[in-house]
Amino acid sequence: MLTQQIRSDMTTAMKAKDSLKVQTLRGALAAFTNELVAKGRKPTEELVDADTVVVLKRLAKQRKDSAEQFEKGGRPELAQKETAELAIIEAYLPQSASREEIEKVALAKKEALGITDASGAGKLTGAVMKEFAGLADGNDVKEVVAKILS
Repeated sequence: MLTQQIRSDMTTAMKAKDSLKVQTLRGALAAFTNELVAKGRKPTEELVDADTVVVLKRLAKQRKDSAEQFEKGGRPELAQKETAELAIIEAYLPQSASREEIEKVALAKKEALGITDASGAGKLTGAVMKEFAGLADGNDVKEVVAKILS
């Protein structure tokens, strides 16, 4: 299970005195516990890998947004820390789909759904996202769908 892998890696990072990795992984484990509580389950239970990936994606998105904000605010040292944490989190995420793969699926779904113009963009985007089941970046899907329908 992914949660056990993260716990094990955190222990290794503690022994190696890698404080950034320890802090990042400890935050991820806390987020997993919060997710369990939010779903009405016991905090001592373990998340299934699908839910773990959802939480990790949320954490990765937060790090990206924070890094952008710190860059805009003229705080490159804080942006660098967020980017380093993002790299640690992304190491546990499954490889996301490429734009070429997204485009192939989008073209097939466009034909299957009979969408001919931009009014069906939302429906097509939803169908493509469902097909990839979280393995495609939403912004990439949105851009590919917009390109196909233009």
